[in-house]
Amino acid sequence: KELKAVVDDLFVDDATDLVEEMPANVVKRILAQADPATRRMINELLKYPEDSAGGVMTTELMELRPDWTVSQAMAAIRKNGFDKETINNCYVTDRDRTLIGVVSLRALVLSKDPDNELIDNVVSVSTTTDQEDVSQMFEKYGYLAIPVVDNEKRLVGIVTIDDAISIMQDEASEDIAKMNAMGPSDKPYFKQSMWELYKNRAPWLLFLMISSTFSSMVIRGYEDALAAVTVLTAYIPMLTDAGGNAGSQSTSTIIRGMAVGDIEPHDLPKILWREFRVAILCGGTLALCNFAKLIFL
Repeated sequence: KELKAVVDDLFVDDATDLVEEMPANVVKRILAQADPATRRMINELLKYPEDSAGGVMTTELMELRPDWTVSQAMAAIRKNGFDKETINNCYVTDRDRTLIGVVSLRALVLSKDPDNELIDNVVSVSTTTDQEDVSQMFEKYGYLAIPVVDNEKRLVGIVTIDDAISIMQDEASEDIAKMNAMGPSDKPYFKQSMWELYKNRAPWLLFLMISSTFSSMVIRGYEDALAAVTVLTAYIPMLTDAGGNAGSQSTSTIIRGMAVGDIEPHDLPKILWREFRVAILCGGTLALCNFAKLIFL
């Protein structure tokens, strides 16, 4: 009963997130007791992929008709706006729910001339649009909400700014994990089992161990030189650390560029040529500094 009350008080997208975390037998009991309209909307949202716009949207939005007057629109908002996620932006649809445009509450409140055109063009996303692409649209356009349409351009929901912020945080955590050679996880640290932590770390450590064998092969190839000039062995830790730091700089820059949309997979040849030239410049600078250190110290 307490869970049912919580679900009834939540917006549909938040209720869907809650239901997704519950055991299957509890979900069945909650949905069986939930309000029919709420149950229908939750089931609708559960059909979409979790990382898509349809999976993070809410269906509780304010719709207006294109032939309504300002007075009729305001009356509809006062009557139906209490249980909506937001009424700052109201979406204009026809009788088939085809999205026509958007009108802001500010425009309605401040309108003095009933003949003024208040409907603006609107940018929308599809239900299958990746959630990261949706969050980037919030950053690009500065919207507080973005409408979600189906394949026939019918309005089915909206993604609000609070959901976009959560998506950005999740994507940033995923990028940070990749930059530090770990498998990403959507669970908090103490919610992950020891086995999950192991699976997220061990494959990357194994890969790094295998890749480091190439460094060992290089060192073995110069064993005679190292034996003849023992002072060179003092530079081995510096070389390995500098190589690791250079790799971290490159991967961090590139992964972050991919995350914010500055870099695409087809840019790989340009990236390799660019990073090669940067490596030559950085390597030359370090070599000159070390040469100067040998001369003057």
